[in-house]
Amino acid sequence: MQIDFAKRWLSRIVAALAISAVYLYGYPTATISYFVVDLLHVAIGIVLTILLVFYVARLLPRETLLARLGWISLAAGALLGIVLIKIGTPLRLKPWLYAHIVLCVLGTLFLAASWLFSKGWLGDGVVARGLGFAVLTLLIAGIAAGTWWTREVAWKNANRISNPLMPAETMDGEGDGPQGKFFPSSAQTKHGGNIPSKYFMKSDACQRCHADIYKQWDSSMHHFSSFNNQWYRKSIEYMQEVAGVRSSKWCAGCHDPALLYSGLFDTPIKQIVDRPEARAGLGCLMCHSIVQVKSTMGQGDFFLEYPKLHELAASENPLVRRLHDFIVRLNPEPHRRTFLKPFMRADTAEFCSSCHKVHLDVPVNHYRWIRGFNEYDNWQASGVSGQGARAFYYPKSPMNCADCHMPQVPSSDDGNVNGLVHSHRFPGANTAVPTANQDQAQFEFARKFLQDKQLSVDIFAISPAERETNAPVRNEIGRPEIATTFAVGEESDISLPKGPAGEVRPITAPIDRTDAAVRRGDDARVDVVVRTRKVGHFFPGGTVDAFDVWLELQATDEKGQMIFWSGKVEDDGKGPVEPGAHFYRSLQIDGHGNPINKRNAWATRSVVYVHLIPPGAADTAHFRLHIPENAGDKITLHARLNYRKFGWFNTHFSFAGVEADKTGPGDIGIATTPDYDDRRWAFNGDTSNVSGNLKAIPDLPITVIAEDTKTLRVLPRGAPAPQPKTASTKEDWTRWNDYGIGLFLQGDLKAAAAAFEKITEADPQNPDGWTNIGRVLVQEGDTAGARKVLEKALAINPRLARTNFFYARALKEDGEYDGAMTHLRTVLEQFPRDRVVRNELGRVLFLEKRYADAVKEFEQTLSVDPEDLQAHYNLMLCYNGLGDDAKANEHKARYLRFKADESAQAITGPYRQAHPEDNNERQAIHEHVSVVLAPAQTKKPAASRASAQGVVPERARPGGSK
Repeated sequence: MQIDFAKRWLSRIVAALAISAVYLYGYPTATISYFVVDLLHVAIGIVLTILLVFYVARLLPRETLLARLGWISLAAGALLGIVLIKIGTPLRLKPWLYAHIVLCVLGTLFLAASWLFSKGWLGDGVVARGLGFAVLTLLIAGIAAGTWWTREVAWKNANRISNPLMPAETMDGEGDGPQGKFFPSSAQTKHGGNIPSKYFMKSDACQRCHADIYKQWDSSMHHFSSFNNQWYRKSIEYMQEVAGVRSSKWCAGCHDPALLYSGLFDTPIKQIVDRPEARAGLGCLMCHSIVQVKSTMGQGDFFLEYPKLHELAASENPLVRRLHDFIVRLNPEPHRRTFLKPFMRADTAEFCSSCHKVHLDVPVNHYRWIRGFNEYDNWQASGVSGQGARAFYYPKSPMNCADCHMPQVPSSDDGNVNGLVHSHRFPGANTAVPTANQDQAQFEFARKFLQDKQLSVDIFAISPAERETNAPVRNEIGRPEIATTFAVGEESDISLPKGPAGEVRPITAPIDRTDAAVRRGDDARVDVVVRTRKVGHFFPGGTVDAFDVWLELQATDEKGQMIFWSGKVEDDGKGPVEPGAHFYRSLQIDGHGNPINKRNAWATRSVVYVHLIPPGAADTAHFRLHIPENAGDKITLHARLNYRKFGWFNTHFSFAGVEADKTGPGDIGIATTPDYDDRRWAFNGDTSNVSGNLKAIPDLPITVIAEDTKTLRVLPRGAPAPQPKTASTKEDWTRWNDYGIGLFLQGDLKAAAAAFEKITEADPQNPDGWTNIGRVLVQEGDTAGARKVLEKALAINPRLARTNFFYARALKEDGEYDGAMTHLRTVLEQFPRDRVVRNELGRVLFLEKRYADAVKEFEQTLSVDPEDLQAHYNLMLCYNGLGDDAKANEHKARYLRFKADESAQAITGPYRQAHPEDNNERQAIHEHVSVVLAPAQTKKPAASRASAQGVVPERARPGGSK
């Protein structure tokens, strides 16, 4: 009788456990009700285990074979469950969790079948019972599969990032709009209200389980994103002073969560800068509380959710904390689902784009829409992402942001996978903040990252220097350009002029393969190639108006004479970079022609030049070298790619900048508006209260990212002129390719074609040489010549996407639309997210008056980038063709919003006249000359004198020199 009673209760307990297990496995959520069920499941499981220990031996002899198997399986599963209560179920122990589930499911199946057999509900006879058991098995398997699908597939499908096809007509339609608490940031909260600031300041609670990750984050730039970073602090103080507090919320959406989302940011930052909320940075609970990313349009285009149960984790009550930690270790899935959404791994780059891509508009800059920095689009369109069809180079496998900036590192933290976690140091290029913080470990981490073969430098070619000619910047007439302060690469086909350009020079290259020589008294042009190798976005990236990146070239002879120096840094390497250097940056100016050098991008009204290197591409810099009569018999060329974050002027302004005629910022006069700032600045302000451990203007280190050295023979003046000589081998094909890419991207088309021809000479079976020649010829408008060489590439590899694209473009120019579409579809089969290819196919369909089909292609483009200018322009035309004026006008409004302000370039005229070095850098093809060397070298430049006096005119160059 006692055994029957125990069996009835055991059966009821098994049923209760089965029901609760389905709920716990299939619907994990961080709610009180879920945690109660979780604890009940544990408690009932313990009761079951105790009963089985006491009764299973007495129960088994009375049961059928099937029931015995069931009780044994349940007993094994229950005992394993007891072990899991003790050790938890982190990822590394997941196989044990599934073993517990499988044993219990099998036990339940066998017991249910035995009970149904005893009732006769599964039929009589072997066949009937066999069929009945099969049906029961399928039913339980179906429940298990459905529960798994809900847990894994449905959850992941519900947490992906997708773009709207129609962006807002104005910034007022973004985020919560002008009435929103956080506007002009696009960020929103799920409940529409504020989030307590303390929520974003509890990162230390995370280290109980994630100690390694917390330590990594503690030194990271995410931690120092806010007013614990003096450069950022000064930029916001300055912005609020000039443009107001509300517009600065545009920055706060991604930099200052503890202030913005709590409502504290409504107060001017100078009044609250010493509060702990202002020093919190981007804590764990900022990124990990994003529950939805609304688009890849950036600037905080996400929803945050405030999970109130976090108060358990951060409670001051140790018993509450222990209960929380026990539940999380026992069943981490609700915690993981709260703080690690599927898109953070499946759509990593799109997730990062929410803050690493921005645009400015009227509520921020009092002007119009302008693209700011943008790491996402050029990555997405490149070969690095595996989504771009037209890249020059591709990595072995596609890479996203986390592959470089969150590499896997060893860790025993909970949540590790095979002993590895993604680094939360977020390795990048910020060497300035660790210097100000006197954090040598973080500085070395950043330095090693920069020097880890991210780029290469190759002193490649030399040729006689002819008359100085700089090719002016040209834009293709009739092709609309997007308004941007950033570079435009493979994501938009608008950057190069069309038609023949450049010249074929009598070069000697590679220098190290040809025993290159120069003659005393002559001028020579030295070509240096800088190639991006492990960089997945433009180099440099980020706020490219704010730091110094430049290519330095020195020439010395064996007697120790310095005969050439471009890219010299004043004040023994601590001052501004000489203005004639070859810079990589965006040079922007305000409405009065003052350089944007105070992180005041909101005041940008025009761009003098943008000079960045695309991912998987190269830049070819030209230097005019004069060989003096007293030069030795050998000249050594040494090129260095230098990096200093931040720029000299910006650093001095951030730490000690005050108006030149005042002791402090004080009230501003008519010399300053949101459109311009004509004030003069002194760098003698009080540094005792600056953010960081260093209470003085820091001497920021210069990091050499890559370098190269080559030697030249020097011939007597009366010797015959050195004859051009080239060497092309299979081993050197990428060097010729890099050289040609750099020439091609600056519009030196004929010289680029000559470089690519060297590849075909060395290896006629390499399709890249033929393809790149065809690319040049298409750009020149020589479609017949392009088709001829591209057909050679297609004969080698008929499926090569980039070849098919340029062949399609040649066919389109010749009016062969059907053939063009065939080749474009071949490309899209391999790269369906290449926007330029989509737009090209849509354009061909438009030319054939197949407007509805063209609309589908352009909408595919907008699904990748809702702000694509070409797509909106062509959709406007398509809907005009379809007679749909309403939709045509919608796309016309977006086109007008995103297109460049053509009249803005007029602002650059006076600036370029006053700054000939910047005007030189603006030219697509240009040369750099040496600074004046000894004896003039000892003379202090004007900018250094101004610095010594503590006064710098606002119209000084961004680096600080005039």
